[in-house]
Amino acid sequence: MPSRPVHAQAFMPYPEVAVPHAAQGSLSGLSFGVKDLFDVAGYPTSGGQPFLLALSGIKQRHAKAVQQLLDNGAKFAGKTITDELAFSMNGQNAHFGNPINGAAPDRITGGSSSGSAAAVSNGLCDFALGTDTGGSVRAPANHCGLIGLRPTHGRVSLEGALDLAPSLDTCGWFTRDMPTFERVADVLLAQDESPLPSALRLLTLDELWGLVSDDVAKALTPACLAVQEKVATPNHVKGLLGDLDAMYWNFRFIQGREAWVTDGPMIDKYNPPLGPGVKERFAWSKAVTDAQFEQALAFRAMLRRRVADLLGSDGVLMLPTMPDCAPLIAQDEASLEDYRNRAIRLLCLAGLGGFPQISLPMARRQGAPLGLSLMGPAGSDRSLVRLAARVMA
Repeated sequence: MPSRPVHAQAFMPYPEVAVPHAAQGSLSGLSFGVKDLFDVAGYPTSGGQPFLLALSGIKQRHAKAVQQLLDNGAKFAGKTITDELAFSMNGQNAHFGNPINGAAPDRITGGSSSGSAAAVSNGLCDFALGTDTGGSVRAPANHCGLIGLRPTHGRVSLEGALDLAPSLDTCGWFTRDMPTFERVADVLLAQDESPLPSALRLLTLDELWGLVSDDVAKALTPACLAVQEKVATPNHVKGLLGDLDAMYWNFRFIQGREAWVTDGPMIDKYNPPLGPGVKERFAWSKAVTDAQFEQALAFRAMLRRRVADLLGSDGVLMLPTMPDCAPLIAQDEASLEDYRNRAIRLLCLAGLGGFPQISLPMARRQGAPLGLSLMGPAGSDRSLVRLAARVMA
């Protein structure tokens, strides 16, 4: 197991247990971290919450994705800190500490896969598993200068992992370089049933680009031109998404209702202390009504059809990953919550649509990483990763 500098604060402080892996395989020579939502035999699974840790017990089986990686020769490096109950986007856990952004130590890592992003960005492992419900792989990838994928919903197994909002939850991962990312993709994604063709339509949605400042758009311009050179001249689409506030609220209604169904019984029974932000989000989630939830499901179905029609089988959407580079750690909770809410408006399209989105560390601003994303049709994950490799070559 690699050394763990205290300053990175990426790993849970569990006693080390041997986790066997295949002697030979396509991932031989690589080490990986595992977000503490996934079961690893010999370890508990905390979900970033002390009461869940106390209730967990020692797991007897690996989560399916963990088993796949071990079977292909990857070496387990440790369980990584997650934001509490995976219901945050800042990378700050009031109970287990705040992982450190290896690319910009004075800035937040982004959550909830914060420990995994910290482990990879600090060079403590070659790749790490995370989950992405509302942006918890894409946001840390943006903030920490990493490659990170939110797959098509259901493409990578979450068997043996804790839920947050099951109809939105996905399993993704981080790497520092594209060749390593592709090796992991070969294991977790296999091949697409309907791969992207060689001739692609590159698309942008003006509503989403309108969410970033002129300074951020300027910082992303060279990356956009690099994509354009490798793919196609972008077609600018206006008015497809309509009211972004409606998209934001309907995403939150689905996420909130499902999060309360998942964790509400434990919260009501034990009244565990919840960290700032997390406590307020669960209180809000408890109040989501049946009417709001049903309305949100209908909205999601409509939006999914609309965007699927736009993408067809050969469309790739180019968009900013986040509104900006990572906020400074010193910002107050209210400022971080405001940033989170602006970010959701960018991030929720992939979640509502179930589409794959990969964030690429192709830009910088204020000395910190800034990501550009590519989103493809549902099921185009492996083709999208190959496209990302071509763009970054």
